[in-house]
Amino acid sequence: MTVVAETPPEPARLEHFPISFFGMAMGLFGLTLALRAGGWTAASAATGWVSLAVLILLGALYAAKAVRHPSAVAEEWNHPVRLAFFPAISISVLLLATFLRDLAPGAAQVVWVVGAAVQGVLTLVVITTWISHRAFGPGQLSPAWFIPAVGNVVVPLAGAPLGHIEISWYFFSVGLVFWLVLLTLVFNRLIFHDPLPGKLRPTLVILVAPPAVAFLAWLQLNGGQIDATARILLDVAYFFTLLVAIQVPALLRLPFALSFWALSFPLAAVTIASFRFAEKMGSAVHSVIGQTLLAVLAVTIAGLLLRTIRAAMAREICQPEG
Repeated sequence: MTVVAETPPEPARLEHFPISFFGMAMGLFGLTLALRAGGWTAASAATGWVSLAVLILLGALYAAKAVRHPSAVAEEWNHPVRLAFFPAISISVLLLATFLRDLAPGAAQVVWVVGAAVQGVLTLVVITTWISHRAFGPGQLSPAWFIPAVGNVVVPLAGAPLGHIEISWYFFSVGLVFWLVLLTLVFNRLIFHDPLPGKLRPTLVILVAPPAVAFLAWLQLNGGQIDATARILLDVAYFFTLLVAIQVPALLRLPFALSFWALSFPLAAVTIASFRFAEKMGSAVHSVIGQTLLAVLAVTIAGLLLRTIRAAMAREICQPEG
């Protein structure tokens, strides 16, 4: 019997460093803010500085890729799925501003202005690309397309407390409208077309993020009051959390990919939203929900970090797609 030796994977190459890696920074900053909301102040501060270091490292690597392999960046920009991950950069910067808001308000102002400006430009450019002469098929649509919309509703989290009320309303309005538009399109794709391919199935969890973040943004813009709109947004976030929880056993059977980091930020967003509702309404039930979700989030982040390190050591990431 002839034995065919397996070809070892190629060494990781900078030109294959994916834009989706910034989902890691989003997840880590999400954990930072969830720990703060849950009262774990010291752990939140430590995690926040680690998240900043990760964001700087990822930014440096992607900047190097852009300089040395601009055609690879252009290829990602022209990809119907990866295009939606570019705003993950500006979202991470906006989450950094939210983390710094109480620790260093002056620095938070500068970081927020940069993040909001980049988010505004990326939103316009991405949506312009979507509606340009180039045709997209239903199979190219996935929940990852929510990322640009989520970025807009993240803006008020730090923007409103820092005094940027009107511009925060602008971003919130744009994000909310495009969430509703994309929600319709995504559910049309999920119900009436082929199932998502394996690597994109973890992005289903992104369904949780828009209503959860919109709830937090609404509180900042509405004077912290829990009204009917706030309750609707939070309960929709809970519905999507339950919906994707049913999918978790199937997701865990999939081979690891960087798209699994899509689990982290949405889970963090609904965790923070639960703590905020509990704080405002004195709800013990929502406090328990928040603590439970925080524990799940911590385990999820730890698992993702461990699996990412193992994948990197096994040369399973930063590889050309087959």
